[in-house]
Amino acid sequence: MTILLQDLTENGNFYKRAKMMPLHIGLPNLIIHVTKCLAHHSLTLWQAALSPLLLFYSFFQTVWNCITTVLCRWMLHAEMESSDVNLWVKSEPFIVGALPIPPPSKFSMYYLRKIAAYVRTRADDGCYPKLFWPMWRHIACGKLQLAEDLAWLYFETFDSLVERTAQERLEWAEAMSICTSNDEMEKLKNKISIDTLQFLLFLYIQQLNKVSLRTSLIGEEWPSPRARSPSSDLDRKYNSQNKNWDDQTHLAFVQNHLLDLLELLLDPEQLTASSHTIHNSPLSPEAVKSLDFLIEGTVDKNRSVHSLYSLAIWQPMWAKSGYSKLSNMFSFSVLHSWLKNTLSLNPFGTSACLKFGRKLAWVQQVEGTPKRVKIACNTDKAPETHKLVIMTQVCKQIVAKSSDELVGAHVKIHRCSDSSIYLLSPLRSVTVDKCRNSTFVLGPVQTSVHIHNSDNVKVIVVCHRLTVSSSTVCTFHTLTHTRPVILTGNESLTFAPFNTHYATLEDHMAWTGLATVPNYWNHPVSLGVENSAEELFHLLAPGEFHIFIVPFEMKGDTTEIPGGLPLPYEKAVCHQKQKLEMWQKMVKETGLAKEQKYYFQKLVEKEFHQWLIETGHRHELHNLILIAASSKETAG
Repeated sequence: MTILLQDLTENGNFYKRAKMMPLHIGLPNLIIHVTKCLAHHSLTLWQAALSPLLLFYSFFQTVWNCITTVLCRWMLHAEMESSDVNLWVKSEPFIVGALPIPPPSKFSMYYLRKIAAYVRTRADDGCYPKLFWPMWRHIACGKLQLAEDLAWLYFETFDSLVERTAQERLEWAEAMSICTSNDEMEKLKNKISIDTLQFLLFLYIQQLNKVSLRTSLIGEEWPSPRARSPSSDLDRKYNSQNKNWDDQTHLAFVQNHLLDLLELLLDPEQLTASSHTIHNSPLSPEAVKSLDFLIEGTVDKNRSVHSLYSLAIWQPMWAKSGYSKLSNMFSFSVLHSWLKNTLSLNPFGTSACLKFGRKLAWVQQVEGTPKRVKIACNTDKAPETHKLVIMTQVCKQIVAKSSDELVGAHVKIHRCSDSSIYLLSPLRSVTVDKCRNSTFVLGPVQTSVHIHNSDNVKVIVVCHRLTVSSSTVCTFHTLTHTRPVILTGNESLTFAPFNTHYATLEDHMAWTGLATVPNYWNHPVSLGVENSAEELFHLLAPGEFHIFIVPFEMKGDTTEIPGGLPLPYEKAVCHQKQKLEMWQKMVKETGLAKEQKYYFQKLVEKEFHQWLIETGHRHELHNLILIAASSKETAG
């Protein structure tokens, strides 16, 4: 038996030949080899019949392991030979992570190199390989001279990108909600740690929105303060680009700055060497793992997505990726060359979504409205974590949807006007860009909602973070775990409590890991702006507050606004109800004759129709009627 097992498991020449054979030749040869071993050693097996169960179990287990091992190797080798490795730049770090403002001047490569060296020398103090909030605050505020609010914004934004379960997010929200003082909150924040190397890459990609002097001079971009004339500024501000959603810009940025990105991952002693020496330095596996933050890829034509590190250490890729099994290190120059030559456009990015994505007929076409509406998604091709939905040029329409296409998706709403849009599903992120005179009612958003270059829009949402830039006369009814961030170019913003509900809202909040507390809707923070707080924003007066009714029937358990309303706003709503009841009672007790009631009703209806016309709600009401009729026809 011992000799037989050796023949099956240690015949190196046979396996060397078998690995080189195609599957249809190698498998029969393996079976013949095993059969010969059985025949040759039949006498040995007969003599060992005193313990047949043990011997046969051991024998067949060995044979099975041999067969499966060779099969797996052949299949892997065949897959790698038939499929090319394709790498691309991930979208989420730019869509959610790159703040839409010019980065601080001290996020330059010179200072980031200094940070990279500093954190490694202070590993025992909470800098490396995990960076804790107190040490980042020390670096950002003490050495880079950043405001503490801005330092926390970068730190917490990166932390929001870290993959966590909904339960973990809810537990963190609960821990925050029971803090009764700033000191307790700081103690809680001091427990947060993030991956140091990935955070360095995150800080570097903030340069995506760096203003270039050259492009500024030729008029492609310029962060000019906007002296607000609603009509004159509208067209001019639309010329600015939102690079966070431009996957071609993401690819060009990483390719053009790849050397810098890799240099940030080197050890301190390597950073002090000459440029020639640096490019011949080895990179550690931890350094290459950190690139998973920015880069991923596939070997099976996008059917499955793998991290960069798992592809780089795949044996057939060692020569290309520069990985050495002996030293367990990567060659800087070989890895750089492989990434530079292999990176391509994201197959699940914005460009692919618009070009190859599925077109969604979510808009009820109304006579007299433009037909340029385009709604596209990539959910039929993309993995769950790569879903995009892009909606553009919705004009004088109502879009109402609760759909699997939206669940966990990054959503961009672009150039929409005079419309009402209801996206009642749990979402990953939402960007509202270049929209005006519209209302957006959104399901819970797990990361960020960003409003950019928009005028006279109302946003109603539960979200992790709200940021606003270059927008005027906008109203935000929010329930948010972080302080709303007011960036540059804003004017006349209004913040108010979250004021609506729909039947599945609480289920969707649980899915995204968002709770009702803490809620910082009334504590916005302005960053990088010179305007006074009075010019930038105000809190909605309770007397002007109204409940927003979602005009669609859905099945679910939510029957009221999650978390309730702040007391002054609750009192204002009760007062409105009392006024309505008094009015109804007064009309009932006037004792009008039948003819008088008829004329009185006509007068009220006339005033109501006039109000609908003046406010623009008449068109919205007409669209709602069409949607209701269409739904009945579909159900019938």
